[in-house]
Amino acid sequence: MERLRPAVAAGLTTLGENRVQELVAKAAVLPGVTWHLVGHLQANKARTALEMASVIEAVDSLALAQRLDRLLDDRPGSPRPVYLQVNVDRDPAKTGFAPEALAADLPRIADLPHLRLAGLMTVGRLVATPEAARPTFAALRRLAEGLRDGEARLGPGLSMGMTDDFEVAVEEGATVVRVGRAIFGERPPAVG
Repeated sequence: MERLRPAVAAGLTTLGENRVQELVAKAAVLPGVTWHLVGHLQANKARTALEMASVIEAVDSLALAQRLDRLLDDRPGSPRPVYLQVNVDRDPAKTGFAPEALAADLPRIADLPHLRLAGLMTVGRLVATPEAARPTFAALRRLAEGLRDGEARLGPGLSMGMTDDFEVAVEEGATVVRVGRAIFGERPPAVG
């Protein structure tokens, strides 16, 4: 937390958090910050996530999208921006839509009135060099382009790339990168 205060004081107003419980704690002491939830969202934490985060970057299933939409039904305001997480590499250790499942589910998600599809998100593979991540990022960009041909309601956002590979992600079209470690250092170990 102490690493975030100077960044916010210097004018950084958009931050991301991986875990809902940490988002709750940080949002309580950092007023004026716009929060993106970038980590896996369990359905039982969806209500809290919507209360704390302005953008959900890890919508990884049709069921989660539908739950978020239902929870937003009684809230005034514009549709909530979300990114649909795609498991481009089909890594069994990662969550996200398989590309073909997203193609099938996208029209139903786009019809949800309380969500605005800002774009797609992926978590790249752990690789030895940033260049080795390029195929993942290029595949997400191509998938997004193809999906937008059939579904204009899918926004242009591409959330991809982290501290070790964000330059390659930007070259492949990233509009959002997650570089917390580059700015704030390693995440402290979880307690408890």
